[in-house]
Amino acid sequence: MDNTVSKTGDGVSQHEHRTEDVEQLKHQGQNTARGADRAANLIGDQQIELTEEDNKRIRRKTDKRILSILIWVYFLQILDKSVLGYGAIFGLREDCNLTGDQYSMVSSVAAIAQLAWQPFSSWLIVKVPHRLLMPCLVLGWGIAQVCMAACHNYAGLLATRFLLGLFEAGCLPLFSVITSQWYRRAEQPMRVACWYGTNGLATMFAAAVSYGLGQIDGAIHSWQILFIFVGLITVLSAPLVYVVLDNDIPSARFLTEHEKLQAIERLRANQTGTGSRDFKWSQVWEALYEPKSWLFIGMAVCLNVTAAVTNTFGPIVISGFGFDSERSSLLNIPFGFVQLIVIFPASYLAHRFRIKSAFLAAILAPVLAGAVMLYVLGRDNVPPLLAAYYMLAFLFGGNPLIVSWMISNIAGTTKKSVIMSLYNAGSSAGNIIGPLLFNSRDAPEYKPGLTKVMGITCALLAIIGLQVVNLVVSNKMQERKRVANGKPRKIQDLSMEHRYTTAQNDGSGAHLGENAFLDMTDSQNDEFVYVY
Repeated sequence: MDNTVSKTGDGVSQHEHRTEDVEQLKHQGQNTARGADRAANLIGDQQIELTEEDNKRIRRKTDKRILSILIWVYFLQILDKSVLGYGAIFGLREDCNLTGDQYSMVSSVAAIAQLAWQPFSSWLIVKVPHRLLMPCLVLGWGIAQVCMAACHNYAGLLATRFLLGLFEAGCLPLFSVITSQWYRRAEQPMRVACWYGTNGLATMFAAAVSYGLGQIDGAIHSWQILFIFVGLITVLSAPLVYVVLDNDIPSARFLTEHEKLQAIERLRANQTGTGSRDFKWSQVWEALYEPKSWLFIGMAVCLNVTAAVTNTFGPIVISGFGFDSERSSLLNIPFGFVQLIVIFPASYLAHRFRIKSAFLAAILAPVLAGAVMLYVLGRDNVPPLLAAYYMLAFLFGGNPLIVSWMISNIAGTTKKSVIMSLYNAGSSAGNIIGPLLFNSRDAPEYKPGLTKVMGITCALLAIIGLQVVNLVVSNKMQERKRVANGKPRKIQDLSMEHRYTTAQNDGSGAHLGENAFLDMTDSQNDEFVYVY
């Protein structure tokens, strides 16, 4: 296959900005050049025949093996993170003598650890095989969760929660990168929803388990039993992750050799590759200077401020309505159910209509309305207060939309791992800020904190609009690059089609798709199309 791109004399002079690395990767027959995807060494210069039936078969196999592990491990991560709130209503604050803002700090320190660890996380995701990295992270935070049960003071809780956050730091960016390396862009919103949707399941499970374990009258406190129970489940899951997970498509044990080639081919239209083990500093700098990166990070901060409030203070806010600890746990089950039923329809609609920004903005309306209701209603009006609190759960439909929006718009293994780590850092910053907006002296109304939540939600809506404008401008720039390089101005984004379609059948040109596995970034690859 001819990998050269015809250029006019004017085209060459106008596009000196292409780096030497990109020119090397685009050199004729160099799909296996140093720095390209590992998949490039397997598929070489071939274009593999692939039918829609083949596409569905490989997707089903990938779902059974890869998606199932992502769902289970993300469920464990949310479960371990959320039980702190239930521990609080079962006496953790009193038993550990927490005063003032100490409980808020115990909650926030996990996010501080995640924030500090993100630069190293991005390097680990690129360099360490995922089959080794994920079980190590799972084992680490599971042990930290069990150790929390042995704490009897503020210092002990602070140390163990810090370690829990440290090991959980790589979870979201790792899962996002894995999803992008195994699935077509059209498939990604629903796959992200599947593993992120366990947020609601974990919330319901934690509420039910805390209620059940809270009935035990044993030698240790109920919150200690809860921490030991969920921590041991996590620790025992680490070996399972190692046995089931595969590193990438070239090393997939559940695919035949021919199916590996087909699995790679079906991702060609993504233009985002299947993963390289080379950590490229040029991609780091590109990630840092792009406005797109910082707008996504801004979304992460704003959205997770409110999410942190509900995770940490949700059970406490409900108990402020006048319920005892057991009933407060049970009344948080519907909150998790609302999360679950919002995440999947929102992600499906984003998949169906091939747009994420509009539905992301739409689900923020109930969140804003719920915060307003919590602010204005008296605390003796319990049914509307509960309805308002449950409306905040719509917020959890936002993260999977943002994550799938991000991984669809970022190419280059290093660049993607860096931006996803920065996104997780933004989430961590939101998780740090969120609990600090609420102080126990403002109970039970928490009006100052609710005012800030409303303002932050409005800011998130503004950032979504700015990102759409930014991506529209970026697509116009891509069109100009294609014209200068002798390619069509407009190309159909086949990765967003619901059925698998090859470039040949599309008729958009035989040369399109040759950059797909060269580990080029989205801005380096003129065939990349940004999605809204």
